[in-house]
Amino acid sequence: MAETLVDALARYRQAWPGEVEKIGGFQSLLDEPAEAPDHAFTRGRLRGHFTASAWLVSRDRQHVLLTHHRKLDRWLQLGGHADGDTDLLRVALREATEESGLTDLEGKPDIFDLDRHWIPELAEVSGHWHYDVRFVVLATGSETFGVSEESHALAWREISAIAAYPDADESLRRMARRWLTR
Repeated sequence: MAETLVDALARYRQAWPGEVEKIGGFQSLLDEPAEAPDHAFTRGRLRGHFTASAWLVSRDRQHVLLTHHRKLDRWLQLGGHADGDTDLLRVALREATEESGLTDLEGKPDIFDLDRHWIPELAEVSGHWHYDVRFVVLATGSETFGVSEESHALAWREISAIAAYPDADESLRRMARRWLTR
């Protein structure tokens, strides 16, 4: 199970040796037994579970599509739950398409960023950890998006402005800086 994630984490470890501790947390979660229905690729595992996100970049490679997330009330990258799918690049592409309406997307197989973050209790779901695996997704066709029910709004934002904006989510700033220095 999740052979592609094992390989992707190994490549990420080589690219980002300073993130060994963070990578270890993701690897530990991946190494847990895949006992249905409560395994690391399902949202039912409330101790923490994998999610996937898309750093969805415009054709000019200067802008990223962000969502004003309805439940979290913050500007974030597109993404969501694996819901049992162990191919997290496929999950990132699915979520990007569902949340934006964009269909001409190309996902890059290497992990772009890893982020473990706390999701507060919302309605009947207890607070829990998301182990978010993020991939670069490139817009290759129309950039005219549609706003899904998961968002208040979507917007193309200039990547260099995100990197410089001190009030932006820290993980967005990190990804923006990483994109600008690639």
